[in-house]
Amino acid sequence: MSLVGINHFDKLALDKLVLDLLHAMGYGISRADLQHVGRSGDGGIDGIISLDRLGLEKVFVQAKRWQGSISREAVQAFYGALAGRKANKGVFITTSTFTKYAIEFANSVEKVVLIDGEKLAQLLIEYGVGVTHRVAKVPKVDNDYFEE
Repeated sequence: MSLVGINHFDKLALDKLVLDLLHAMGYGISRADLQHVGRSGDGGIDGIISLDRLGLEKVFVQAKRWQGSISREAVQAFYGALAGRKANKGVFITTSTFTKYAIEFANSVEKVVLIDGEKLAQLLIEYGVGVTHRVAKVPKVDNDYFEE
């Protein structure tokens, strides 16, 4: 599966797509529970999803359009951004891939989940976010018609 089209999105469109996907996956009670905060100087956080009505439990989101692999340092910076907000849940999503060292770091901490471009494409298709499904008509010869 390819995310070629997604890499041409602007940053705001990717952030919105990612928040919509997480909501479709069951994160956040309503659309009002999704907050886009990504902008210059966002402190490494692009979105916040409240998991309960009072906003006591939150998931913090980082979304990156990237050409190369995401490094351990980038994941560590996200982890630091989570710590700075006293957050205990974070999802780092990229249209690209993560280095082996980035994955090892994320696996060594409890707060961070990584979603690479391939997994992102699978989830978008599975949850029908940002994609359309069409039924294709495949013709087949009706043998009953010709038997007489």
